[in-house]
Amino acid sequence: MPHPTHIIGGGLAGSEAAWQLAEAGVPVVLHEMRPERGTEAHQTGQFAELVCSNSFRSDDAEFNAVGVLHAEMRRLGSLILRCADTHAVPAGGALAVDREGFAEAVTAALAGHPLITLVRGEVAGLPPEDWRDVIVATGPLTSPALAEAILELTGEAQLSFFDAIAPIVHFESIDLSKAWFQSRYDKAGPSGTGRDYINCAFDREGYHAFLDALLAAPKIEFHEWEKKTPYFEGCLPIEEMARRGADTLRYGPMKPVGLTDPHTTHRPYAVVQLRQDNALATLYNLVGFQTKLRHAEQARIFRMIPGLEHAEFARLGGMHRNTFLNSPRLLDQELRLKAQPRLRFAGQITGCEGYVESAAIGLLAGRFAASRRRDQAPRLPPPTTALGALLSHITTNAEAETFQPMNVNFGLFPPIEGIFKGRTRKQALARRALEDLAGYS
Repeated sequence: MPHPTHIIGGGLAGSEAAWQLAEAGVPVVLHEMRPERGTEAHQTGQFAELVCSNSFRSDDAEFNAVGVLHAEMRRLGSLILRCADTHAVPAGGALAVDREGFAEAVTAALAGHPLITLVRGEVAGLPPEDWRDVIVATGPLTSPALAEAILELTGEAQLSFFDAIAPIVHFESIDLSKAWFQSRYDKAGPSGTGRDYINCAFDREGYHAFLDALLAAPKIEFHEWEKKTPYFEGCLPIEEMARRGADTLRYGPMKPVGLTDPHTTHRPYAVVQLRQDNALATLYNLVGFQTKLRHAEQARIFRMIPGLEHAEFARLGGMHRNTFLNSPRLLDQELRLKAQPRLRFAGQITGCEGYVESAAIGLLAGRFAASRRRDQAPRLPPPTTALGALLSHITTNAEAETFQPMNVNFGLFPPIEGIFKGRTRKQALARRALEDLAGYS
């Protein structure tokens, strides 16, 4: 193989794509602009740094679509899932990781592979013409120069939407005389005990006072060029959810179901959950509390949460602009750009949403590229699998006119024969997916 495959972007998708190519015997040059050029959200130069939550969500491969995706990726030798499993922290039924240990493990694996060359520095604009095979995996924080070049090449008008980051607090500053440890429905999960979340309970009066403060507090103002960028519905700022109605948060990130306050022996009116963020259990993040409140207001308002009156914050929340393609219009089923097939795209820039989904599309992009390098037509994953359903949504099944980033879910899977409802339907779809994956490699 006289030339390498170039991968632009060392996030989850780029790291996974590089690993899949190298493991298939294809030389890779992996370009990452950090730390020479930073982003609005990253804090280190590590590969696969997690900038928002530390959770890969549910690890339930029997009833949850993202858990099925975990299982499929493990079977296909995913570097990201291997490192996540190694650095898992307690999170009930979810797979969450020590973010620093996880990123360090991914970085070490890539740096130690003999077929992977790591290059630091920004690729400004489209890749050079002599790069014959390229995977663009620049993710939600694509540099402006490259984003503009993609816009010009594709003729699209917009590539971006806003995403938000949740705050992180120091464990020692949480008042456990008011808060308590419990997983929802006491579910233990792969790395937990059933007591994996710290819960902070609101009564009715306290909840509405908190709500009023959220609505009244000053928010970060967007630049003029950002004002037409929409939010992603799956990651709304908490104050935006509060604006939609008094009970929106109580049926969203602050729902109290499956929890009992041991201090009162009753179910609370509303609950804020905190999830362990590192292996030492010294940091906890506020689940679902992404925000665009000004930093001073965040500290003041979040200290209204019972148990967090004296909270010390390791990181406050923030907003960043995400970038994604209208993939059903622009990409073929191999994730190649129709206007310039030497460019293959992977990760969140393709319009999938979530850490696992991003890595999954990176896995597929790497495998597709490796097949082409061996002069073979790539095999697409069966559409009945989580990988296949996600790929089909991005490239063929979604409506181009209304395309928005999407997490993997059973609604993307083809219907299954027979009469199945509720959990039995999910179980049947999950079993079919893993059975059908058995013939894919």
